[in-house]
Amino acid sequence: MKLRIGMEKDMSDIYSRILERMRHLCSVREYCTSDIRLKIDRMLAQTGYGKDAGQDGYGRASGTGGDTVGTESAAASAADMGDMIISSLKKDGYLSDLRYAAAFARDRASISGWGSAKIRYALAAKGLDRDTVSAALEQIDESRASSRLEKLLETKYRSLASSSDKESVYRLRDRLIRFALGRGYSYDDVLPVVDRLAAGACREDDNDN
Repeated sequence: MKLRIGMEKDMSDIYSRILERMRHLCSVREYCTSDIRLKIDRMLAQTGYGKDAGQDGYGRASGTGGDTVGTESAAASAADMGDMIISSLKKDGYLSDLRYAAAFARDRASISGWGSAKIRYALAAKGLDRDTVSAALEQIDESRASSRLEKLLETKYRSLASSSDKESVYRLRDRLIRFALGRGYSYDDVLPVVDRLAAGACREDDNDN
């Protein structure tokens, strides 16, 4: 009985400490559920309640003679604790996958110059569901994204056009398209910008001749 009471008190203290830490992190910046889950698991591992540690009846690291039932119970308690912390963070508004996804999409589109395809892939890799990702992409400012694409391609065009190895207009066009597609922009968005730049290159060639 004393063992169980001691274990419950330990788990309660650990729960409170981790919850407070996660609240602080989420109040500073946006996180998604999978990122917070990893941070919780790390903190649990540091306390000895992690799922990979050799554990005694308390679920804490020990030498030989550990209680298998106690170990399994502690592992289950640790998993339950993680779920409870995440549930509490979401309920109190500290954690929101949609908020995270929207902020991620806006930053990558306006600052990093990513297209929607690359943003969608990155968010899916975080374990976010399709509806959340789609809702986040809808919050991207299309005019700013288009402006960013044009600036990216114009910069790339100047870089390629000024190279010592003079490129043909067609080769230059292909390289610009591949560059933009690699950034995650759609072909339909890329083509008009590239065609405009290619047309300008043709006029420059005509003037040189």
